[in-house]
Parts: sequence; structure tokens; C-alpha cells
Amino acid sequence: METTHMEALIGMLTVLGILVLLVLPAVIGIVRDRRIDRQLREAEQGHPEDQKSSSKPTEPSTATWYAEGRRSKKLVSS
Repeated sequence: METTHMEALIGMLTVLGILVLLVLPAVIGIVRDRRIDRQLREAEQGHPEDQKSSSKPTEPSTATWYAEGRRSKKLVSS
């Protein structure tokens, strides 16, 4: 290959590389939005086989317990 061909190839690859860098975030965003939309549709339809359930009831978090305690004290003191 001659020097001019090599420079043209390097220039073309540089332009294509910049194009990929500019388009890649948009493509990632589109894929992410479609995944979220699919998850929302599945949640609206309610697929019980997709949801993990356990027979053991869940305990409320410490923050929930504290907030409920404060709320009940506030109602009593009023």
C-alpha cells in the first residue's frame, strides 16, 4: 500500500471510531429503556412465576419500625 492509501485508511478508521463513540451512548440508552419498558409491562400483567416468594414473612426495616413508632407517639400526644 502506498502512503496515501495508508493515510486514507487511518483517516477512515478514525472517523468510524469517532462515530461509534458518539452513537454508542444512544444505543445503550435505547436498550436500557426497552428493558425497563419490558419489565414494567411484565409487572403490570403480573407473572407470579417470575416473582420470587418465600413462605417466611418479611420483617420491616429499622427505619420503618422507627417511623411507625414516632407516628404512633405523635398521634397519642396530640
